[in-house]
Amino acid sequence: MLVDHFPLLGLRLRTPRLELRLPDTEELAALADLAAKGIHAPDAMPFFVPWTDQPPADVARSVVQHHWLRLGTWTPEHWSLNLTVFRAGDVVGMQSIGARDLAVSREVHTGSWLGLRHQGQGIGTEMRAAVLRLAFDGLGAEHATSGAFEHNLRSSGVSRKLGYEPDGIHRRVVRGAVTVERRLRLTRANWERHRTTAVTIEGLAPCLPLMGLTTG
Repeated sequence: MLVDHFPLLGLRLRTPRLELRLPDTEELAALADLAAKGIHAPDAMPFFVPWTDQPPADVARSVVQHHWLRLGTWTPEHWSLNLTVFRAGDVVGMQSIGARDLAVSREVHTGSWLGLRHQGQGIGTEMRAAVLRLAFDGLGAEHATSGAFEHNLRSSGVSRKLGYEPDGIHRRVVRGAVTVERRLRLTRANWERHRTTAVTIEGLAPCLPLMGLTTG
């Protein structure tokens, strides 16, 4: 079976409302369709690379290509796992977690997006909580980083709920103008103090070598 050769296909994260996992072909198509229908208001770009500033068909194609790119360039030293987020079987968004030299750095980074009609329901907090449980409990991380532009209040709100603290700024050029990104950092201690979401993890052990970690 394919999962025997690429065990990440068997990884499952579950919260009270959500399941996070790699999608099959049709589910990836549904994720692409969701992105094409809109992720944010046209006047508020939340991404450093403005990939949503394209016609809908190109937005959808970029979701598919980015998914395949991350899996195709995966190494234990540098990886990014883009998990599709499901609620009651429906695709609602994407949650990523990645790292460089995780066995040494003990640090991960995260990113995410939700379809417009699924925003404002607490899903963003729940899906981030899922990958933080994976990071700290499953992968032995000591730090998790994230970031959001100053105008992205929802993303910043999720981070505050989960215990992140300010970690400096980046001045980015987006759409030809300077935009300030506020970096955020979550320590293991703060995660422990703020964790409230129940998360279960299935199928992690065979994935650890792919993430640069040992199973012993």
